[in-house]
Amino acid sequence: MNSRIKKIIKRLSPPVLLDFYLQFIHRYGFMGAYKNWDEAKNISSGYDSDIILNKTKEALLKVKNGEAVYERDSVLFDKIQYSWPLLASLLYIASVNGNCLNLLDFGGSLGSSYYQNRNFLNSLDRLSWNIVEQKAVAEYGRQNFIDEHLKFYSTLDECFAENSPVVAVLSGSLQYMSDPYKILDELFKKKIVFILIDRLVINHNKDFITVQNVSPNIYKASYPLWIFKE
Repeated sequence: MNSRIKKIIKRLSPPVLLDFYLQFIHRYGFMGAYKNWDEAKNISSGYDSDIILNKTKEALLKVKNGEAVYERDSVLFDKIQYSWPLLASLLYIASVNGNCLNLLDFGGSLGSSYYQNRNFLNSLDRLSWNIVEQKAVAEYGRQNFIDEHLKFYSTLDECFAENSPVVAVLSGSLQYMSDPYKILDELFKKKIVFILIDRLVINHNKDFITVQNVSPNIYKASYPLWIFKE
């Protein structure tokens, strides 16, 4: 039925209207530039949507249980897609810290990067992978994902009360923080030795706030994010 309607629209619509339909009715990706975070947030469903958490839980439980190989942003893959610069940096940091790695994964979901890289970190004498996430995510992680290496916290202070991480990883997460520079300041104040930022959205002009509309093939959601000047 939908395909028939689309064909009728295509036949009857002038080119201008057809372009409008294709570009605006079915658009997803980064949309608009907003004055502040709240303005963008008000027209978004939000990153704390239950839809996102439920889809992520389902995918990462399959990875944890060996039913899937790799997950990123709740999407499952049959092959791990490594970020080689990030992995090389982690191995270097471990090498200068006695073959040990005490790591803070800020906004690390339910362990996406942990499961992505753990096969290369098995030879370490000690691995402590500490995720700081939204309260609901951290609580679910504590109930279902903790192991001898992986722990979950809902605040930086909570994490640092039990750990002394030497490296902070922000992989695809910094742009989704309402005040990313404040987060970086807090990490500097904690005297983190290394800060690794991966999968950052950048442009050549200036910092600005936009809204990301997620492809409905993944899940139906939208949320504000920063695009940073390179």
